[in-house]
Amino acid sequence: MIEQIARDRGHDIVSIIDIDNQQDFESEAFASADVAIEFTAPQAAYGNYLKAWAKGVKVVSGSTGWMKEHGDDVRRACTDEGKTLFWASNFSIGVAIFSAVNRYLAKIMNQFPQYDVEMEETHHVHKLDHPSGTAITLGEEIVEALDRKAGWAEDTTDPQLLRIDHIRRGEVPGIHTIRYDSEADLITISHDAHSRKGFALGAVLAAEYTKENQGLLTISDMFKF
Repeated sequence: MIEQIARDRGHDIVSIIDIDNQQDFESEAFASADVAIEFTAPQAAYGNYLKAWAKGVKVVSGSTGWMKEHGDDVRRACTDEGKTLFWASNFSIGVAIFSAVNRYLAKIMNQFPQYDVEMEETHHVHKLDHPSGTAITLGEEIVEALDRKAGWAEDTTDPQLLRIDHIRRGEVPGIHTIRYDSEADLITISHDAHSRKGFALGAVLAAEYTKENQGLLTISDMFKF
């Protein structure tokens, strides 16, 4: 889907690398790329960044799960060594808007402690990690804005923690729902992806942005909400 959208927007795909042709990282074709779009797994992502940077290729990545082990190294590479990574847990334009709404609502709700907050994310049965990277990002935004929340956790009853539940069913592309509940009423915001097309378009838009910028980049750099 990323390939098709990139071609539709007038871009050339010079290299496609999977697990079976890792040697192509050393090819002239790969080195000719302006940007590599990387969606893999936590154990592969950081190594892919290094291989791309070694050839002078900027990277757009939606891979999650690598930051705890390699986050400091990546930040140092992008701030001190001139490398470029555009990273986001979710590339959907709709999710970028939803995230902005989430931050604004959490800021308001910091004034109203009678509302407790919880989150639920639903994805397809093939998704192995939980909670989703998007849910973690949204949750961290809430925790940062709410004085009454010290962090987030799954399956928690601790009132000082934001509870994030996960559901795996069918082929659901992704649903994220945030609820603020009080004795008087319930306020809910939700993002429901119809397909993965929005994620793919966002990744290509990020690549276009990354070609003209450098450093450690993310959605908030591309969209000024």
